[in-house]
Amino acid sequence: MGTTASRHDQPETIREIDLALTGVRCAGCVGRVEKALRQVPGVVSADINLATKRAHVRAVGTADPALVDAVSASGYGADILVPDGTGDADAGTADPHAHHGHDHAGHGAAGQGGWRVLLAAALTLPLLLPMMAPLVGLHIMLPGWVQLALASPVLFWLGWQFHAGAVRAARAGHGSMDSLVSLGTLAAWGLSLYLWLAAPAGHEPHLYFEAAAVIITLLLLGRWLEARALSQAMAAIDALGALRPRTARLRLPGGDVDVPVGQVRVGDMVVVLPGALVPVDGTVLEGISDIDESMITGESLPVTRREGDPVTGGSVNGAGTLLVRTRAVGADSTLSRIIKLVEGAQMAKAPIQRLADRVSAIFVPVVLGLAILTLAGWLLAGAGMEASLINAVSVLVIACPCALGLATPTALMAGTGVAAQAGILIKDAAALEQAHRADTIIFDKTGTLTEGRPTLAALHPAEGQDRAELLRLAASLQAGSEHPLATAVLTAARDEGQTAEPTLDQQALAGLGLVATVAGRPLLLGNDRLMRDHGVAMDALASVAAAEAAAGRTVSWLAEAGPSPHLLGLLAFGDPVKPSARAAVAALKAAGLRTLMLTGDNQGAADKVAAELGLDQAIAHLLPQDKAAHVAQLKRAGASVAMVGDGINDAPALAAADVGFAMATGTQVAMHTAGITLMRGDPLLVADAIAISRRTWAKIRQNLFWAFAYNVVGIPLAALGLLSPAVAGAAMAFSSVSVVSNALLLRRWRPRSRT
Repeated sequence: MGTTASRHDQPETIREIDLALTGVRCAGCVGRVEKALRQVPGVVSADINLATKRAHVRAVGTADPALVDAVSASGYGADILVPDGTGDADAGTADPHAHHGHDHAGHGAAGQGGWRVLLAAALTLPLLLPMMAPLVGLHIMLPGWVQLALASPVLFWLGWQFHAGAVRAARAGHGSMDSLVSLGTLAAWGLSLYLWLAAPAGHEPHLYFEAAAVIITLLLLGRWLEARALSQAMAAIDALGALRPRTARLRLPGGDVDVPVGQVRVGDMVVVLPGALVPVDGTVLEGISDIDESMITGESLPVTRREGDPVTGGSVNGAGTLLVRTRAVGADSTLSRIIKLVEGAQMAKAPIQRLADRVSAIFVPVVLGLAILTLAGWLLAGAGMEASLINAVSVLVIACPCALGLATPTALMAGTGVAAQAGILIKDAAALEQAHRADTIIFDKTGTLTEGRPTLAALHPAEGQDRAELLRLAASLQAGSEHPLATAVLTAARDEGQTAEPTLDQQALAGLGLVATVAGRPLLLGNDRLMRDHGVAMDALASVAAAEAAAGRTVSWLAEAGPSPHLLGLLAFGDPVKPSARAAVAALKAAGLRTLMLTGDNQGAADKVAAELGLDQAIAHLLPQDKAAHVAQLKRAGASVAMVGDGINDAPALAAADVGFAMATGTQVAMHTAGITLMRGDPLLVADAIAISRRTWAKIRQNLFWAFAYNVVGIPLAALGLLSPAVAGAAMAFSSVSVVSNALLLRRWRPRSRT
């Protein structure tokens, strides 16, 4: 790489690199590879997901080969995962799944491992005949050479991956899960070979070839079942990835032509035929159709899109034909950002997982020590080498910490995946953890609990002012603004045939309103604080304003500034609450959460909404910094605060809260600030997000309990000679499968917002 050029261009740019790992099988492996990656110069952070066998590295100025070399030096393998490249012209035909890396633990591993399990089982079953035959009154003893011939292929061919992993770990100077398996099975096989060769002629000693073969077979079976289960846990990502269209019908001067979607550029016009996937994010120029956006927003009902409406790449077109102007492609598209968010959440580590990783990092040397103590203890007790070695082998096999490493990532994968299908995007594990701890939910009002599309309900001119003139001035002030109140004024003006005049020096004042000059007149439009700041007397319409506020309407004052500021009139806006808002608040309160509302609106409007929805408290007349201050105050009082908002003015409060929920129907600033994005403007999704975070965290705790329980109970039993190596192997394999299967129960969760 040209370091000088990169330093000249963007010396502090942090790159994000994903690596597919091989040989990583336990939480101890994870800790060693992460440590190796973090020691590479320029690496800011490195996190590994054991379930997906992927590493996510953030680095400044680090060459990719250095990361691969670091992983190799630690005894494992790595390949750089190349992003999908759907935004590049030369990569339009790339496999949309290529960058997921799921084959390491998903469909590919499950498919490849099946024949190994079947063959291992076929070779191992005859070895078990002597143990099972007495159950039907038969006594069978296989000759030693037959047992050796059956067990050796299982151990040295089908189970070679375990020995190879142990060798890699030994070369790097540490132990791993493979070390425990390899030592245990080789010890059982070696002891059996010795006993067979040393036996007197005509005597068939008791051999343990079946123990070594059974352990390998059960581990292969467990790993195969694990891979199948993990592929189900990643179903959400796979389903989203499958929505990536490969081609788009581009409209060119010479006619329509199908091209790889990677060749489409922002501004291009794309034709979407009936029943086709929408290939890009864009705006409808022509046509009308119903669009199925369920995989992206979680909304089960199709939505109608016509001229001027946005469409999202990956959604499914209905019966109409649409002409769409491209707004975003490749990594900038909504679908790519959703996939990136979900993958990021699944890669991120919760603090509770880091604890498990630290425990596992010292686990292998401790277990090796316990196995040696077991061997020595039984020898000193006079049990003989055969029995002592078998008990030591059982300790090695039962102690493999696979389940411990899988406990957290599998639950995170399943939980964030099912949440994404419901339209809830969880940015990282920290957001999930904070959401499950939340005991106080704060809502913004406009656009969050209410429709956010207010209408101009009343217009009251001051004495001596003309109503039509008042509406014309208000519309002129707000021309070009996308604020919901501005839209309501402009709509009313258009309906009454009023034309807006040009403005000068227009300035928006956050939390107050705006100022501008119209036809040479300096005008103010905003709340009562803006009026007081400019010395405008509001007494003449104070009773009218109070009545409007008591009716739950939002009041804006229009005044002329200058040397003699005076009131021109007031505008009253109505904004109905969302249909699901009451049910959302009720669900949150039923879950034991306190519900509040912070708004820049007047207290009357706030109180009416609070009473209608059953909120515990409503605080009005707040600037953006005031909302953030209230959040900070609640946190100082010991509350765990979640903030729900959709606007730029909510961003400070979203950042100040323990976890922020942003409505995707709002601004990009809010979504970038929040830890959780709700793909629909449905307040019930807040209750759903809290529910799935609590359910996921419960699964993590259950998984960690069972993972520790297997080891805490199993190791002493094995050391005391109460577990044979075969039973220990079965228990270890079952522990991993049970942890993954328990996490998959999260897929049964169904959101309230769809019921």
